[in-house]
Amino acid sequence: MNTETKAAMPKHPKLNRLFRLQYEEAQKTHVLLYPEGMVKLNQSASEILLLCDGSRTVAEIVAALEAKFNASGLDADVRSMLEEATRRNWLDA
Repeated sequence: MNTETKAAMPKHPKLNRLFRLQYEEAQKTHVLLYPEGMVKLNQSASEILLLCDGSRTVAEIVAALEAKFNASGLDADVRSMLEEATRRNWLDA
């Protein structure tokens, strides 16, 4: 039986104020900085989190990414990443 509770994904995802998203030139990638350390992000996670400013819905984030990369069918992947980011408290609930 799985006893892990699933955090509710915010309707308008916004980066938790305890984290700072920035580009690290030395690593040539975006990172999430927090008081205890740093998380190196891949390009997909970076692109998604860059849009998490609290002004967009999840659907709007998906639409923006699909337009930017001329792609379709990104909804499941974006939602999966946002669910993981919420679980890790990277996003305000």
